[in-house]
Amino acid sequence: MYDLAIIGGGPAGYVAAERAGAAGLAVVLFEKRELGGVCLNEGCIPTKTLLYSAKMYDHATGGKKYGITAGEVSYEYKKIMDRKTKVVRKLVGGIKMKLEACNVAVVRGEAMIERGDAQGVVVGCEGQSYEAKRLLICTGSEAFVPPIPGVEGNAAVVTNREMLALAEAPSSLVVIGGGVIGMEFASYCNSLGIPVTVIEMLPEILGGMDKEVSEMLRGIYAKRGVKFCLQCKVTAVDGNTVYYVDAEGNAQQCEGDKILMSVGRRPVLKGYGLENLAVDVERGIKVNGVMQTSLPNVYAAGDVTGFSLLAHTASREAEVAVNHMLGIEDRMEYNAIPGIVYTNPEVAGVGLTEEQAVNAGIEYCLHKLPMTYSGRFVAENEGMTGLCKVLVTPDDKVLGVHMLGNSSSEFICAACMTITNGLSVEQLRRTVFPHPTVSEILKEAVM
Repeated sequence: MYDLAIIGGGPAGYVAAERAGAAGLAVVLFEKRELGGVCLNEGCIPTKTLLYSAKMYDHATGGKKYGITAGEVSYEYKKIMDRKTKVVRKLVGGIKMKLEACNVAVVRGEAMIERGDAQGVVVGCEGQSYEAKRLLICTGSEAFVPPIPGVEGNAAVVTNREMLALAEAPSSLVVIGGGVIGMEFASYCNSLGIPVTVIEMLPEILGGMDKEVSEMLRGIYAKRGVKFCLQCKVTAVDGNTVYYVDAEGNAQQCEGDKILMSVGRRPVLKGYGLENLAVDVERGIKVNGVMQTSLPNVYAAGDVTGFSLLAHTASREAEVAVNHMLGIEDRMEYNAIPGIVYTNPEVAGVGLTEEQAVNAGIEYCLHKLPMTYSGRFVAENEGMTGLCKVLVTPDDKVLGVHMLGNSSSEFICAACMTITNGLSVEQLRRTVFPHPTVSEILKEAVM
């Protein structure tokens, strides 16, 4: 009898297994593919590895702006992809070592919940049954492919998974969906000189992020040659041709060597016997503030809850779940979950956007500055302007921070801590920031 069974070895599953194992619980973790889940194998890590290669290529080809002249610059697509694979393997190996050190039993195979109640659960895998007092479901999410005519069975249509496994660079790319995944692949291909068209149903890309920042990012990429088709609905795909209706209702079409479907992700709720548990399901598995489902000894964390489909959210939810099992006071809060787009330049935001504040009727004051108020930013980002926005309440509490500019992904955590701990603008002003760093823009914006 295990203390805890975990289905899914992604950012929620492996973090929960490590924390619970280190605390002395007997843990069994089931994973049908590779440890690390979508994030490590098909999402966060491989895409950021590719994007860094693209950024290096941007630096090499743009060296003249910094007084650096080099010879002919080119890239080797196979070596870029090989390095991506090497990075993933290294990090997967690191997770394996951590779990071994915490005495976690890892079972490779497709898990199936056989039965479960308040006394315990039974999970079957590869012909064996495993009993546990508690269950943590971390089955993650999958790419949502809408039922557009001509998509199913079309070799030209890919999701992020297939995009990361292409043996050759596409000669052109059509991206259906201008969200985070779509824009990161658009950025990657654009840097490599691949023609890109982005088709988005909403009036702006990056729908959940600050509208002003999103509009600025779109403007940058439009100048670099990316074609944006906003407020457009895809109606059909035929081979390499995408048919869509534009904002005026006119029928349009475009072609791409590959067509990336990136309209969103949905929780994985089928295929592992969830129906054998009496748990409530809405858009995902319904949980309370300590990640318990309607069955008290069954927990869920990560994308499967359908709330915040981000790896760092998943890891924190896993920590909260394990802490509750251990009797440690903790609770999941979602008011300071950072969102980052690893384009070049980067976008980073946390807390409320202006649009969210207005829609919720929340009064706020706005402080904003171009990133060029940071000396470090000017020194390292020739020709870029960027933006830092800070939303504060009338009583001086920070509501949200949203930025466009490189390095913002690395210091958005300062804004996260400010919001999480309810710090005031005055406390932010009194904080000593290192100089020269781009992070100083947070302090400059509210001075």
